[in-house]
Amino acid sequence: MLVNPLQLREDEIGRKLDEAHRSGELSTAQSYGKPMLSDAGWVQTPDEFRMGFKILKNAGVVPPEVELFHQRAQLRAALAAASTEPDRLALQKSLSELEQRISLRLEALRASGSL
Repeated sequence: MLVNPLQLREDEIGRKLDEAHRSGELSTAQSYGKPMLSDAGWVQTPDEFRMGFKILKNAGVVPPEVELFHQRAQLRAALAAASTEPDRLALQKSLSELEQRISLRLEALRASGSL
């Protein structure tokens, strides 16, 4: 009989949640017993990313792809404000390299079926 490692992991998670519920540990959570709040972007987020992104958000961590988009916005703003040609060229080079990294990352996500 083949054993699905993901199912084993899900079973273990289920056991841990049951233990935490029985011990009362879950009742100390701030949102315990309350409906889940609607989160902006939840519906637009692919199913396979939702839980991971929710955990990252609750931990105050930005997903790597979002951080790349923030860096791109900062570089674009710096490029628009650049006053000298050498500064503009350096910023344009950095922006081009970053856009290539973003494209490669998004293509990898598409190829894996995650996007």
